[in-house]
Order: sequence, then structure tokens, then C-alpha cells
Amino acid sequence: MKKILFIINRKAGTDRQKHLDGAISRYFPATEYSVEITHLAYLGHGKDLAAAAVKNGVHTVVAVGGDGSINEIAQGLVGTDAALAIVPLGSGNGLARALKIPLDANKALQLIVANKQKTMDVGFANEHLFLSNAGVGFDALVAEEFRHTTKRGLYGYAKLVIQRFNSYRPEAYTINIDGKELEEKAFLLTVANGNQFGYEFKLAPRASVFDGMLDVCIMPPVKFLELLPISLHSLKGNIDKTRYLKHYTGKTITITGNSLQFLQVDGDAVPFTGNEVTLRIQEKAIRVVVNS
Repeated sequence: MKKILFIINRKAGTDRQKHLDGAISRYFPATEYSVEITHLAYLGHGKDLAAAAVKNGVHTVVAVGGDGSINEIAQGLVGTDAALAIVPLGSGNGLARALKIPLDANKALQLIVANKQKTMDVGFANEHLFLSNAGVGFDALVAEEFRHTTKRGLYGYAKLVIQRFNSYRPEAYTINIDGKELEEKAFLLTVANGNQFGYEFKLAPRASVFDGMLDVCIMPPVKFLELLPISLHSLKGNIDKTRYLKHYTGKTITITGNSLQFLQVDGDAVPFTGNEVTLRIQEKAIRVVVNS
């Protein structure tokens, strides 16, 4: 009998939760599955729950929530035989979209029943795990500010971008990619494992979580009026072919800057001090349930 643990971020909402409980019972009958459902209670709880599940012989740990809770849960699964599955209930759902996991909860559950698995790469930024991307530029500033807002979702994020754009001063960075050094002034400096931030906004459209490489995306300083064409190119998936983006790939990247202040991983700000960030890829680090 397969042991499955569902870890739910309660922010998904109570009505959704009732619907989800019923769907889980329907798709995972007690005759075939040993199902446990639990909830995130504190920051870092996902990692603790996932690590305990591995010790208990759980076959699949299902993250029910957004990219932040998925990241937390994945931290407890890296390098183990337990698989990570996703029921995307976040706003951006960057990793789910990159893996082509349906945003409809019922279809996502059907995918878990089908149980097609692949082993994906993960990244580390100063040893903070990231599944989709990490950044030190404007996105990291917005992630830091986003932590303190009550208005979530795309609207809240877009509002912050507009509010902070004019006061942001793009920094000069020294970027070392597998031993090759670049000097760049950048508005965005993002290292991607997956192909997008979420909401189908793609900085690295051709990035893959299965290719053993990190994609370095450098956006030079831009004007406010250029944000609209940048957004449209990003949604269309061709921004890497425009003048708005310089693109490189590598396995180990070091970013140095005199004014480095913020670091985001998978859209969440993480503690950062010093003037250097080292990013590395760990290939085939975690099993994931994917769309066939």
C-alpha cells in the first residue's frame, strides 16, 4: 500500500479545503493508499514534515500551495527516494507551470495517481534551495517588500513594481560563470533553474529543470515605459531574443556587488549579508511527479 502525505498551506482557503478533502478521498481510496493530510503551521514546517515523512517510508509527499510552500517541502526531500507532487494553489505557480502540472486541483490529483516521475535539478543560492529561480536585482527588492504586504497575487506584485521602479538604482555586478568573468550593470540579475517566475512570465524561456544547467538572465537598466514591451515579450516567451536580455548558462555562478542587499529564492526574500552570492546546481536532486 502506497503511503502518501498531503501537506496543505491553509492560505488556500477553507472552502477549497473541503472540496480538496473530498477529492483526495475519491482519488486515493483507502484500499490502495495510506493517506495522511496535514497543514503548515510555521515557517520551516514543510521541511520538517517532509523529512519526517521520508523516515516513515512515505512514497509521495504532495505540496498543496504556492511556490513558497513547495520550496519548503522540497527542502526535506532533496536526495531521498520520496517523490514531490504538486497541487498548485498559489497565485503565480511558477514551478507547476514549468512542469506543465494542471492548475485545476482535480486534474493535478489525477496526475499523482498516474505517478509518472522524473528526477529534476535544484539550485542553491548561498545554500538556500531554489527550484525555479534566484535573484539579486529588482526582483529581490520587490520580494523583500512583498513580505510586508497584505495584498497578494499579481495585482499586489505589479503595484509594488510600479511603486518602487523610479527609486531603484541598478547596480554594477561582477559575475563569474564557471570561471568566465563579466562586468555588468543590471536591473534584473536572475539565475533560473525553471523557465519562469510564475503567471507565465518567462525570463529564461528555454531553461529546463532537467538539463543540468542554470540560466543566467541579465537585464540591463531599462526605462519605465519599456516595462510593457518587456512584459509582453516575457509572456510570449521570446524575451531572450530581444535587446532587453543577455543570457548565459553555467553550473556555478558567483555574483559580487558593492551594494548587494537582497536575495530572493522562488519569489521569497531570504536573509542576506555580505557582498557575494554563490549559486550552484545540484543535478537530479529530487524526484517529481510530472505531466506525461
